[in-house]
Amino acid sequence: MAELQAKLQAMSEDYQKLQQELQDAVNSRQKLQSQQQENAGVFKEFEKLGNDETIYKLMGPVLLKQDKVEAEGTVKGRLDFIQGEVTRLEGQINETQEKLEKKKTEILQLQASAQASAGGQSPQSAE
Repeated sequence: MAELQAKLQAMSEDYQKLQQELQDAVNSRQKLQSQQQENAGVFKEFEKLGNDETIYKLMGPVLLKQDKVEAEGTVKGRLDFIQGEVTRLEGQINETQEKLEKKKTEILQLQASAQASAGGQSPQSAE
């Protein structure tokens, strides 16, 4: 019985770790999606600008003049990178959710077998 209890405790700890991993991945995805929206907004603003407009990039405390093509390329690169990371995190989230469901099923099966064995031992020990 103590062995089953220890195994159940270990499985519960694994389940909690998976839940934390899932929460961390969801939080990371939300941050990336926020950055994606910001960069998409910047990219839309670039589309409104004429070719003769001046663009400045903040580098530390200094604003530096930047070529429009270079600035668009930088933002486009950021958007591509962020989209790749969001896709990767969504895969990780799905994988973690599957692991959570599997672990939950294992825990429920172990609890059922522990209850069955405890139920089977009680009448015998009473005799």
